[in-house]
Amino acid sequence: EDLLMHETAVAQGLIEVILGEAGKQGGRPIRAKMSCGMLNAVNDEVVRFAFEAIAEGTVCEGMTLEIEHKPLQARCRTCGGTFAVTLSDARCPRCTGTDFELLPDAPLVLDEIEFEKG
Repeated sequence: EDLLMHETAVAQGLIEVILGEAGKQGGRPIRAKMSCGMLNAVNDEVVRFAFEAIAEGTVCEGMTLEIEHKPLQARCRTCGGTFAVTLSDARCPRCTGTDFELLPDAPLVLDEIEFEKG
C-alpha cells in the first residue's frame, strides 16, 4: 500500500467536503481542522503538501490545515476508568491496573471549517 496514495486520498476528501461547504456558505474557507486516531494516523507533512497541491486554483487555496492526533483510549477492567494509552506507560492512571481493553480508534474526521468573515 503506497502511503502517499493514502495521504493524497485524505487531502482530496477534505478538499471535496470543504468545497461543498464553501458552495453552501458562499464564503472563502480559511482554516480547517481534522483529527485522526493513532491507527488511522496520517503523515501531517504529506497531507498538508497534498492538500496545498489539490487546493491550488480553488477557493481552498492558501487555507491552513490543522491536524490533531487523538491518542488510543482504553477502558480499565479493574476500575472501569477510561484513559489515553501511552506505549511507554500502559497502566490505568486511576488504579495503576494493567488489565484493560482498547477502545475503537478515533476515526479520521474533518472537525471544523472556518470561513472568512464579511
